[in-house]
Formats: sequence, structure tokens, C-alpha cells
Amino acid sequence: MAAADARVPRQRRLADLDDADKGLVELLQQDGRMAYTRLAASVGLSEAAVRKRVQRLIDDSVVQIVAVTDPLRLGFRRQAMVGVSTEGDIRSVADALASIPEIDYVVFTSGSFDLLFEIVCEDDEHLLGVLNDKVRSIPGVRSTETFTYLRLHKQTYSWGTR
Repeated sequence: MAAADARVPRQRRLADLDDADKGLVELLQQDGRMAYTRLAASVGLSEAAVRKRVQRLIDDSVVQIVAVTDPLRLGFRRQAMVGVSTEGDIRSVADALASIPEIDYVVFTSGSFDLLFEIVCEDDEHLLGVLNDKVRSIPGVRSTETFTYLRLHKQTYSWGTR
């Protein structure tokens, strides 16, 4: 295995998932707190088998069970998407961005930017501080462009398994 491949966690492909796994994923997308007994009845497996499968799906990073919050209701008044143009090793920039607590995801992209990240802050001053003091000081960050959110129109995590 190449050195670069060693950094990428093993991820299950859709082809690795059987119908019961896909059913569990879809049910958990609807309700991540659904009882194992209900999950088991829905997919036709025992509760013990469902517990084992759900844990494997979590361990293999197929699913992540978390509470999705509304940042505004928690006092975070500013959200933004930020495009980043880099020079040098894009992975080291992505790693540095991922380590910033206010940033909730980082993606590699093609097109106008090398990376995109979403940031959640208390207000504009907080956003400015993170961008100026943390993001723009990262070696390899050539430029950024910030797109502040005016209003969230749609957010869903239920795209199924196809």
C-alpha cells in the first residue's frame, strides 16, 4: 500500500453493503435514535445482529450518529462557506483547516478553489478573527473568498443508499 493510501481510512463501498445494511442506513437517516428492536423488525434480523451491523457501519465510517443542531438557536449568528486557493501541499492545508474548531467540514474541490469549508461563528467579529488569525496564517493558503449565509433554505441528510 502506498504511503498516501495509508492516511485514508478504510471506507465501505455501496457494493459492500447488503440490503439489510442499506435498510439500516436509510432508517437511521430518518431517525438516528430508533430502537434496535424497531430496526430489527424493519430489516428482518435479530436485535443482536442489528446491533452488530450498526456498530460495523459506524466503525467503517458509513454512518455517523450525531445530533444536528440549528446554529442560530445555539447563539451562532454567522455561517459561511469559504473557498480557498492554495499553493504547495493541499493536504497539509486541509489538515490545518480541519483542526480549527469553528470549521465543521472541509472538502477538496476542482474548479475555482482547491478547498471549500463551512464555518460557524458567533458573529461577524468572530468570523473575521478566525479568518484573519487562523485561516490566513496557514502556510500554503494563497487566498480565500467568503460567502456568508443569509438564510438556510434547505438542509437534509436523507439521500438514501441508491
